[in-house]
Amino acid sequence: MKKPTLLVSACLLGQPVRYDGRAKPVDSPHWQALRERFELLPACPECLGGLPTPRAPAEIAGGDGGSVLRGEAMVKTEAGEDVSAAFAAGAQIMRQTAQRHGCEHALLKANSPSCGNRRIYDGNFTSTLREGDGVAASLLRQHGIQVWNEEEIASLLQAMETPPR
Repeated sequence: MKKPTLLVSACLLGQPVRYDGRAKPVDSPHWQALRERFELLPACPECLGGLPTPRAPAEIAGGDGGSVLRGEAMVKTEAGEDVSAAFAAGAQIMRQTAQRHGCEHALLKANSPSCGNRRIYDGNFTSTLREGDGVAASLLRQHGIQVWNEEEIASLLQAMETPPR
């Protein structure tokens, strides 16, 4: 039987695609279980949207990822450059990729302006987190894909073991 595909932030799988040119691999005892349960599909929405690596750090100002997608907020660098279009384009490509591979779940990088699924930075570059989704996480959720972060791997695995009601 074919394993389901899990969309995963490429940085979590050790690919050096983050804004600082580094990876953010997760040291979790659950990785082996994920690999046994899923085909892992790496993707970075910021790279997919055409941003270089490394790149200036960016945060969402004036809302969250859903607000960016609606044109009500923007993703900006600390220097004030508006990179919203690249974030939105990358999110769309990531959504298309997920749908093409039949992904029902995504494991994304926590707190990211693209991938954060619970909290994101507040847009003031002060390392302050607030509730909200990143741009890609928001778009994936809008299309019925359940989004998890690296701190929720155990919960993701548990959810996959629980039969639907």
